[in-house]
Amino acid sequence: MFHGKKIVVVMPAYNAAQTLERTYREVPLDIVDEVVVTDDASPDDTAIVARELGLRTLVHERNRGYGGNQKTCYAEALRLGADVVVMLHPDYQYTPKLIAPMVGMITDGPYDVVIGSRILGGTARRGGMPAYKYVANRFLTLTQNLLLGAKLSEYHTGYRAFSREVLESLPLAENSDDFVFDNQMLAQILYRGFEVGEVSCPTAYFEEASSINFQRSVTYGLGVLRTSLQVWAQRRGLARYAFLADEGRLLQTEGSTPAPE
Repeated sequence: MFHGKKIVVVMPAYNAAQTLERTYREVPLDIVDEVVVTDDASPDDTAIVARELGLRTLVHERNRGYGGNQKTCYAEALRLGADVVVMLHPDYQYTPKLIAPMVGMITDGPYDVVIGSRILGGTARRGGMPAYKYVANRFLTLTQNLLLGAKLSEYHTGYRAFSREVLESLPLAENSDDFVFDNQMLAQILYRGFEVGEVSCPTAYFEEASSINFQRSVTYGLGVLRTSLQVWAQRRGLARYAFLADEGRLLQTEGSTPAPE
C-alpha cells in the first residue's frame, strides 16, 4: 500500500527470461502490493522465471501483440483491485527505482497519469538510443503536441503509471493490439482531459533489451501520425472513431491462462 492505495505493477513480457529477474529485484516492494507478468506466448522461459520469482503470471495461448498484452495486464490489475497501475517493461530498459515518485504524483495529486520521459533529462542518446529513433521521437512528439494541443516531452516511452479511474474510463479494447496501442492510449487520455505528469527517466539500450526494427518503427510512426490526426478530426466534428468513443468494450483477460506449475 502507498498512502492507503493498492499499487500493482504490470509487466507485459515477451522473451524476457534474461532480464525479468533483474528488473523485478529493483521494484520497491515496500509500496507495491503485487507484480503481474503477462507472457505473450514467449518461446523462451519467461513464464518459468516469473513463476520461480513467485509473481502472478498469465500466459497467452497465442501471441497477441504488444497492445494485446497490455490489455491483459490492465484487465488483471483492475480485477485485483488496483488503485494505481504502473506499466514497466521487464527488459530493464527503464529503472524500477522511479516507481515510488510516479505513484506519489498520482496518489497525492495532481496527476491522473505519469510517464517516465527519456527526453526530459537529455540522456536518451547517452543511454544508447539510436540516432534515427531519437530524431523520429522528436519529430513525432512535436507533431503530436501541435495536433493534440499538449506539451509533453515525449509520447513514446514504455514506462507509465495510471489511476484506476483512467483505466476504467478508456475504451482500451478498441485500440490496436500492435505497438501503436501505447500512442492511442495517450491520445485517449489527452482527448478526455486527464492530467499527465512527467518524470525524467534514464534509459538503457543493450542486446537483451527489446526494440523494434526499422521497418516496424516506420509502421509505428505512420500509426502515430494517423492517431493524432484522428483526434484532431474528431475534436472538430469532422469524423468519429471507436477508440475515442465515450464508451467502449470492457477489457477482458480472455485467451490467457495462469502459468503452469
